Amino acid sequence: LLGEALGVAGEEFVELAQTGDRVRDRLPVGQHAAEPARVDVVLRRTGGRIRDDVRSLALGADAGQHSLDRACQALLATRPTAINLGWAIEDMRRHLVPLAPAERVAAAYARAAEICEEDVALCRAIGENGLRLFEDLYRRKSQSGQAGPLNVLTHCNAGWLATLDWGTALAPVYLAHDAGLPIHVWVDETRPRNQGAALTAWELAQHGVPHTLIVDNAGGHLMQRGRVDVMITGADRVTAGGDVCNKIGTYLKALAAADNGVPFYAAVPFPTIDWAISDGVREIPIEERDGREVSHLAGVDAAGVLHRVRITPEGAALANYAFDVTPARLVTGLVTERGIAEASPAGLRALYPERREGQVADGAGQS
Repeated sequence: LLGEALGVAGEEFVELAQTGDRVRDRLPVGQHAAEPARVDVVLRRTGGRIRDDVRSLALGADAGQHSLDRACQALLATRPTAINLGWAIEDMRRHLVPLAPAERVAAAYARAAEICEEDVALCRAIGENGLRLFEDLYRRKSQSGQAGPLNVLTHCNAGWLATLDWGTALAPVYLAHDAGLPIHVWVDETRPRNQGAALTAWELAQHGVPHTLIVDNAGGHLMQRGRVDVMITGADRVTAGGDVCNKIGTYLKALAAADNGVPFYAAVPFPTIDWAISDGVREIPIEERDGREVSHLAGVDAAGVLHRVRITPEGAALANYAFDVTPARLVTGLVTERGIAEASPAGLRALYPERREGQVADGAGQS
């Protein structure tokens, strides 16, 4: 998407992914809030040949208040369910509104760079807290006489492709692997966009983490047979009461986990918490996307050529709900940058005493 927006061919992004010293620094493609910073990463790696295209966007073309308001509204409308983008837009607005228009472009780039660094620190902290959780789970598994690695089930992509480095749900996986903890990841394909198959599997392979790609509906079967020790996902929005909104299909996995005694965690940086709402099922707007994501699949043939094919009868009625809500009662805990919270108002307030229900998230950092 970023390549299309900037007029950069997909092959050039692949080339970027194959250069550099550190895998997670190579591919400047993401899904969430710090897009200006990711654009700047692309610029640094491709030279100035597309800088004019970037400068023509939003404040680069017109840094006045009307242009700023219009850009904020347009960006916010693209992600009605996830709260992180809204947090980042409001953060940027607070930084830019007091400035003269001539100062805003430079200030926006500077603040975006700060958000990048804050995001990396948040994700690393989530990884460290999750690592301690994984170490404890593996120790208990070994003490009970069970052989094999810690088997982790994840859904969608919550790695460095979705953030800037480390990721949220995958951060403890990477740190566990690097620490020598035996770990294996069951990767949901995550229909309809197949983020697990296309992104998570790729990330894990680049890092050398043992993993197995499965169809979305296999998770419950694996849990019944004792082949999943823990499930961990990211989140697009978490309520002040601990409800977790994430990629469609998460709720069904959480139900299966509860039925089979498998702990279910969500990895959550603080800007993902919406302190203004408490009931996720009733209050979180669920985005419904283009039905063609359901009716068509994209993939490459043996020659590496990308094709898109229809898999449904022509004219079939289509519905494409992008997210669902897992009630707090099904969530074992929330892995945050400050520690692991119980999925409840009291649990979240214990980690964030400066917050309260009804207060919109503000401050630094996002994912």
